[in-house]
Amino acid sequence: MNILQYIKGDKTIWAIVAVLAIFSFMPVYSASTNLVYVVGNGSTLGHLVKHVVLLIMGFAIIYGVHKVPYRYFSGGSVLMLPVVIVLLIFTLAQGTTIGGANASRWIRIGGIGFQTSTLAGLVLMVYVARYLARNKEKEINFKESLWQLWLPVAAVLVLILPANFSTTAIIFAMILMLAFIGGYPIKYIGFILGAGIVMLSIFVLIAKAFPEAMPNRVQTWQNRIENYSNPDSKEDYQVEKAKIAIATGGPVGVGPGKSVQKNFLPQSSSDFIFAIIVEEYGLIGGFVIVSIYFLLMFRIFVVIRKTTTIFGTLLVLGVGLPIIFQASINMAVATNLFPVTGQTLPLISSGGTSIWMTCFALGMILSVSASKEETEEDILDDNPLDILHETI
Repeated sequence: MNILQYIKGDKTIWAIVAVLAIFSFMPVYSASTNLVYVVGNGSTLGHLVKHVVLLIMGFAIIYGVHKVPYRYFSGGSVLMLPVVIVLLIFTLAQGTTIGGANASRWIRIGGIGFQTSTLAGLVLMVYVARYLARNKEKEINFKESLWQLWLPVAAVLVLILPANFSTTAIIFAMILMLAFIGGYPIKYIGFILGAGIVMLSIFVLIAKAFPEAMPNRVQTWQNRIENYSNPDSKEDYQVEKAKIAIATGGPVGVGPGKSVQKNFLPQSSSDFIFAIIVEEYGLIGGFVIVSIYFLLMFRIFVVIRKTTTIFGTLLVLGVGLPIIFQASINMAVATNLFPVTGQTLPLISSGGTSIWMTCFALGMILSVSASKEETEEDILDDNPLDILHETI
């Protein structure tokens, strides 16, 4: 039985996803010793099995999503936006406190932690792509766009911001980039950027004035930026251990499973897994990982070049480039080129929500690359309620 006959779309993207997933087994298995022997959480085999199961579920998501005609994602984003806003409100309302710091990022669904901001970012990017595609041939009325585009964007970002500044900043930057590429007037983009900075400033002032409302969040951001920008300050413990891991690795690494710094580096299997990869597989291993993400970006642009609709082009850009951007930030943090942000390495770091949402985005890209006959009229005339009707 030839499995290739059941999968559609860009075969190179399928291969890249498979390679990253399979490669992730050893680093996750190795780095999880930190959770087992230092934190006392489970077993290394247990963490590996959980990671493999999450990846298998991720592949199921890619397969299911890539079979859906991508025009449905346009109306689907409109239906999902209110759901996402409700989920974000619920997440903030029942948010937990970890080590005295506000960590209102997670809700538990069936015993599995779910980070709502990653779903919100994905839905928002598709929604923005939909708006820009529908108004591509029109002269955009700024007041109308405030209600139709920027009010939903602001509502989602304001709800993500208190618990996750880095994700908020990344989503906002990606949306501005997508708006620029989609032909949204640059003078209006400048205004929106300014408004975003003002809103962030107001939020910081309120958080400083009422610290009990959001314990330690603004102080955490401030400390991270100060530690990064001030060479005389005591270096962040995580960054220090990550740099030691990378320096220890040398050209070829110390060997699979032989990392020492994984026992001291917090988040060694998620946020700082790139440092463990370089320690164990050396500069060569790190270069291979960077090259694979670069190849993924190249294939994303190949899909864009072949896409026949504006929505398809903007959709692939909107959900594809954040994957590359997130990978770049994760590796930049590990190498001390960027302040600590808490962004995972897509498809390699352990963590369910990140893997699933990355797979959902890749499924949408593959859906676009598999499509041959979609027209702009099919997509722009698509009614969100038709999706519910067809599903029922």
